[in-house]
Amino acid sequence: MTSTSTPPGLARFNVLEEHAAFAALHEACASTAWARRLLAARPYATAEDLFAASDAAMAELTADDLAEAMAGHPPIGRPKPGDPTSAREQRGMAGASEELKSEMLELNLAYQDRFGHVFLICATGRTGEQMRDAVKERIGNSPEQEREIVRTELGKINRIRLARLVEEEA
Repeated sequence: MTSTSTPPGLARFNVLEEHAAFAALHEACASTAWARRLLAARPYATAEDLFAASDAAMAELTADDLAEAMAGHPPIGRPKPGDPTSAREQRGMAGASEELKSEMLELNLAYQDRFGHVFLICATGRTGEQMRDAVKERIGNSPEQEREIVRTELGKINRIRLARLVEEEA
């Protein structure tokens, strides 16, 4: 395979029936507006084209669209039971002490009380301590600052999830 050929997963995604492609996108990000924008731009020649479309769609999401996207994410330290994606992404909390897990739960609740939504961070590759420190730092942000940080973190998560989609073998 040359560097200019379309990865097998991306080639499959490009030809999926619309409802199946939408379902795959919706699993990556719960925002309907984001998924529709990515669907409308198919086919994608490269993974980078798909990532660029994702970034552009993310930049245009409204506050309601962001809320819809965030609703698809479980709190840090409490991955959805039976959901391998959230468990894999939150692996840094899996080995955390009970003390750290308890502290994270308290911080999650305080954050949710302040901003009205789950604390969202691209958890992939982060330790429990790094996630705890991030929520402590971000809880002092204004709602406007936090909305833009969430938009950036969602964009990172979407790229990771889209990469898994396009790199999948048959």
